[in-house]
Amino acid sequence: MTEPMTIAVRLAAPVARVHQALTDPTELRIWLAEHVEVDLPKRYEFWGRYTPEGDAPHQRLLHVDDDGLSFTWLLDGEETTTEITLRPDGPDATVLHLSQTHFDFNDVINGTSIRGVLQTYWALATANLGAYLEGSPLLPKTDFTSTDFRLEMFINAPADKVWESLTDSEQVSAWFGYPIGIEPWVGGRYAMGGLDQGHAAKIVDLEPGRRMSVDWEAPGVTTWELAESDGKTRLTFVQSGFDEQNPPYAAWAGFVSGFAELRRYHEIPNWQPIWIPTN
Repeated sequence: MTEPMTIAVRLAAPVARVHQALTDPTELRIWLAEHVEVDLPKRYEFWGRYTPEGDAPHQRLLHVDDDGLSFTWLLDGEETTTEITLRPDGPDATVLHLSQTHFDFNDVINGTSIRGVLQTYWALATANLGAYLEGSPLLPKTDFTSTDFRLEMFINAPADKVWESLTDSEQVSAWFGYPIGIEPWVGGRYAMGGLDQGHAAKIVDLEPGRRMSVDWEAPGVTTWELAESDGKTRLTFVQSGFDEQNPPYAAWAGFVSGFAELRRYHEIPNWQPIWIPTN
């Protein structure tokens, strides 16, 4: 068995409020899943098009208390376990720690199991939980029944500032929470992990201040496009050119979860990332 995948995130709400958002079915239908049924302490189920293998509920509640919950989740024939714990971070904030068993990063690369989406699925879900608790617009959830990978969002900042934060290696690494090296010209590298040792995709189109496209090979081509209106920036993001028989849901959810932090980077004074290192 592989080591559990872990995520830690700082949320702008006290523990009791976060616990409510995690267990109230009405709230869960807003930020997590299309369909939810909760009857504590016996039942905790979610399913639908925004859930991996969401044709039916596949969860079984193991434990719930004031500090979190845990449940099994049948995915690709394996009974995985999700554990969520909450601890206070001062009077008005909470650190949420989530672990998920049966995650293998090789499944992200080769797409052989739906379990390969778990890390970015939970990253996007917890980013949307954070946005929900802050009263910000949610990012699009991943629709696991669709291959239409497109989003449009508004950032309360001028387009030149957003462009800089999308193309400057230091800024991108800060808000994405992972080292990224960028050579911002056609033919330049876009390297997850940094230019020295990361996996390098290729920039195939670039119009300074407006548009950039990056070819990731099997996951397809990602395109960012900016337009400014009344001091705000509309960001349109599209992923295309992939094998529609094996859609790169893991990559898509990862990109979208990053944009939640990009928006916070520009809009929140004295910005600090919500992500907390777990290694």
